[in-house]
Amino acid sequence: MAPGPIAVVFLLVFGVVVGAFWLFVQRPEQQSQQALHRRLKGELVLEEEDEAQPALVEVPRQQARRLEGLAAQAGGGFLHYLAVQLERADMDLPPLRLAAMAAGTGVVCAILFARLSPLWVVAIPLGLAAGWLPIAWVRMKANRRVTKFEEQFPEAIDLMARALRAGHAMTTGLALVAEELPDPVGAEFRLVYDRQNFGMSMPDALRHFADRVPLLDARFFVTAVLTQRESGGNLAEILDNLGDVIRQRFRVKRQIKVVTAHARLTGWVLVFMPVVIALAMAIVAPDHILTLVRDPLGIQMTFVALFLWLVGYLAIRRLVNVEY
Repeated sequence: MAPGPIAVVFLLVFGVVVGAFWLFVQRPEQQSQQALHRRLKGELVLEEEDEAQPALVEVPRQQARRLEGLAAQAGGGFLHYLAVQLERADMDLPPLRLAAMAAGTGVVCAILFARLSPLWVVAIPLGLAAGWLPIAWVRMKANRRVTKFEEQFPEAIDLMARALRAGHAMTTGLALVAEELPDPVGAEFRLVYDRQNFGMSMPDALRHFADRVPLLDARFFVTAVLTQRESGGNLAEILDNLGDVIRQRFRVKRQIKVVTAHARLTGWVLVFMPVVIALAMAIVAPDHILTLVRDPLGIQMTFVALFLWLVGYLAIRRLVNVEY
């Protein structure tokens, strides 16, 4: 088969895979995040902050860059996604620079794989796919930071409850958590304290906290505090009960991870094994894999294999993603 038809087949297969991934994975996640954002806002949407609240001119330069600078640079959907991941990972890096790093990594890896293997129709897309590695590294750091926050969060709630029981105000409890507990809990509560201290209302600062921390426990905390501020009640007792609930949910989550560990490991092996084998064959024995792009039956087999690979990935992902 001539290079022209090979390129057409590759682009067609690549477009089908990417389109299916966006349709069945990315799009549902984006819709669920948008629905959750609308539920959180609900009737609590206020006027624009520039008109209703004084500017946060006294926030330190690093925090201001992380809070407003990243969001200002993230105008598009992909850049907004990168900005959210960078903020959750607590990395002082513009999203445009991360996107440039990903693009540069993909181009360099594509050129390197193309030089190592004569089967460029396989080497180039694998090299371009390697451009996702910097973004995956940032996501890994963000997930680790969120997991650490989840572990420390009950202790922060208990400290606030003790401060309220001792007669201190809510803002004093936030300051105690920011000073006494390590990062990431201390840093996130310090951000809430600084925002309300420099002019933002407490409800708005808490809502920003719920948007910034992608945990259901954080939304429980914000909902409990805002409800108590509107209807009254013993906030210390509410926080004690909330801390117990969060600990129980954390135990359930750990138990779910233990039960699904084998399935998750099997899923990773099944997902990455075809890619690794294809890469190894493209480098070591390219003549064997050329059949998949030269023979018409091989092209059909490639389409079927990619479709089944995507279906298997989605099925395993659905099985191990247990709601609790």
